[in-house]
Amino acid sequence: MKIFNFMKMPDGHRKLYFFNKKILSYKVPCKYRKLYERRFEDNLTPEEIKYILEIQFEVKMGKKLNLSNPLTYNEKLQWLKLYYRNDLLIKCADKVEARGYIKDVAGEQYLVPSYGVYNSVEEIDFNKLPNQFILKVNWGSKQNVGCKDKSKFNIKQAKKKLATWLTPKQNYYYNFFEWQYKDIKPKIICEKYLDLINDGFITDYRFFCFNGKFKIFSVVLTKADGRFINFYDADLNYMPVKQSLPNNPNYVPKTANYKKMVELAEKLAKPFPHVRVDMFEDSEKNIYIGELTFTNWNGTKPIEPEEYDYKFGEYLDLPKV
Repeated sequence: MKIFNFMKMPDGHRKLYFFNKKILSYKVPCKYRKLYERRFEDNLTPEEIKYILEIQFEVKMGKKLNLSNPLTYNEKLQWLKLYYRNDLLIKCADKVEARGYIKDVAGEQYLVPSYGVYNSVEEIDFNKLPNQFILKVNWGSKQNVGCKDKSKFNIKQAKKKLATWLTPKQNYYYNFFEWQYKDIKPKIICEKYLDLINDGFITDYRFFCFNGKFKIFSVVLTKADGRFINFYDADLNYMPVKQSLPNNPNYVPKTANYKKMVELAEKLAKPFPHVRVDMFEDSEKNIYIGELTFTNWNGTKPIEPEEYDYKFGEYLDLPKV
């Protein structure tokens, strides 16, 4: 039995239950629901989009969004979504096009080897692919299909998933108005399947850079029994911060490539007010750059304790527009 249950009601109410006892009810305004239904028509005004973001922020964060004088990290991400425009963001948010930027700035050796790029599932010739591979959609997150053994791989099911992820309604822009995704042409990329298990975890290293400078190091740890996230400052001092996932305070980062990763992250981050550069190591300690993320958790995941939301916000100087 779940201690907490969060339910969305047909009339737009959002209710939080504790041991089946309602402790919170938030009704989404009718105006919001009507505007949100129009988001695929691409005719919303900037003020209407601003209103949608304000309601989303209040529902998910439990407080009002301050855009006139944003102070927290999450507030500043909302400001960037609304007002910051740089075509390089579109290129770097695209997992296919970003490879060109990473190759030019960091070096081709940091790219995961690729077997092909496809505009549709029909273009994929599975007979030509190796026994192990990863198929990814270029404009999303967690839209991946992994194959460890092609003889046991369900091609029909994989194609169905990929085809769904390529549809316009899967574009992240239409969920939280992350501008950089809006004009990405959906594609599928096939990459080498890598052994990413270190110390029993699949480990994702995340480098948060602000105005070209690395400030926060985060590690996402994945095992069969769950996922964890740890935060550290630039000197690898542990910070008791939670965002979306629980912590694992006993874990100590052991990557020998830390300094090199920081160097690469700052090179890639130089043109941007903020970017999260994701990297990982294979079993032979080779560095690979996974992706560049500009709106971490779309700016709507609470950072606990809240003081760190303000602390991280201090690192980000918003550009003048």
